[in-house]
Amino acid sequence: MPRSRSWLSVRLRGLHPAQVIVLGFFTALALGTAALMLPIASVGPGGASFMESLFTAASAVCVTGLAVVDTPTYWTGFGHVVILALIQIGGLGVMTFATVLGMLVARRMGMRSRLSAAAEVKSTALGGVRRLLQRVVRTALVIEGVVAVVLWVRWWALGEEPLRAAWLAVFHAVSAFNNAGFALWSDSLIGYSSDPLILLPLCAAVILGGLGFPVLLELRRELRTPLHWTMNTRVVLLASGALLVLGTLFFTASEWRNPGTLGPMGVADKVLSGFTQSVMARTAGFNSIDTSQMTSTSWFGTDILMFIGAGPAGTGGGIKVTTFAILYFIILTEVRGDVAVHVLGKRLPRSTHRQAISVALLAVGLVVGSTMVLLTIEDYGLDRTLFEVISAFATVGLSTGITADLPTTAQLILVGLMFVGRLGPITLATSLVLRRRTRLYDLPKERPIIG
Repeated sequence: MPRSRSWLSVRLRGLHPAQVIVLGFFTALALGTAALMLPIASVGPGGASFMESLFTAASAVCVTGLAVVDTPTYWTGFGHVVILALIQIGGLGVMTFATVLGMLVARRMGMRSRLSAAAEVKSTALGGVRRLLQRVVRTALVIEGVVAVVLWVRWWALGEEPLRAAWLAVFHAVSAFNNAGFALWSDSLIGYSSDPLILLPLCAAVILGGLGFPVLLELRRELRTPLHWTMNTRVVLLASGALLVLGTLFFTASEWRNPGTLGPMGVADKVLSGFTQSVMARTAGFNSIDTSQMTSTSWFGTDILMFIGAGPAGTGGGIKVTTFAILYFIILTEVRGDVAVHVLGKRLPRSTHRQAISVALLAVGLVVGSTMVLLTIEDYGLDRTLFEVISAFATVGLSTGITADLPTTAQLILVGLMFVGRLGPITLATSLVLRRRTRLYDLPKERPIIG
């Protein structure tokens, strides 16, 4: 074995699995930035600047969709291919992608690789990681392929050349399933706001990608036996369904008479756009209405949906619907005066309580702190700034139109938020810890006054 390879192997073996995942994302970000800085990646002389390339690469690999330049006109076909590759890598997870490639090349996997892959897809079954990753990639490619075929037929029927229609279909199918929100039109999907054959397949891809791979794989095995579903699957499906319905009702009602969004549309188109906005606010980032023209009430409602996000181990961001649901059941338990937290007939371990509360509070602290810093740097108002911060943290990509006008320092903060949001506060925090601290004794109990 060459000395350099041996040194690299030793260094990687000494890392925590979460640290390897962070390193993988940093590597993808660096390579993507370098590729987008090449002159052939952008239109015009000299190529893209470092900040434009860094922000776009971060937004793609973190499957966000925020942009500081106009994606369809600024980047060339090569640049679009680079963005698409980064979206796919970021959506499936760097370590999942790398492990599958290693399986194809070496046909073997060490314990460190299994731990890293298991951490990325939220699996605890180390013995089945190889088969699990194969199913994950196969499931993703099948969904993307089916959606791409439907979109290709539709765009071809709308008059696009067959090859152009195929490229549009593949790009947007991958972008939708990975909850990235990158589009090849300057106005995203506004031009198709009344076309259900475009919007609904994209919404389906976004929903499936946002459910999370554990849910998709379990539904594949146990679709006809819901009594065998795990608590995770049932919570994700119930919470996601409730949020989609409530979000649709909220956006349709709040924007019904807004002349800049739903006002000029017919009833059916209003409902379609309201449903699309509800789906996309769950970390996808496409928009079929002008987000910058929405009311402050709708912005705040979008903030809430973006912050909650999608399912765990999926392609979306946010604190996850399971975290939100667990917090709800914790509050419900306290209100009722019960001792243990019960969810759908099962009792939650106390470690899950702590994890949910930690994730939520870390996310709130990060969003509040970043919003205050951005308001200090450039005051675009609290509603717009908060919207942009949550969109970056939750890897959504919706924007009120201020991202491109922010100064470099503020854009770097958004890059950091996208990175933390993709990996998750807990993953990023544990990647900095080499080992767990074990306390050899317990301190006496005492409680302060609460409330």
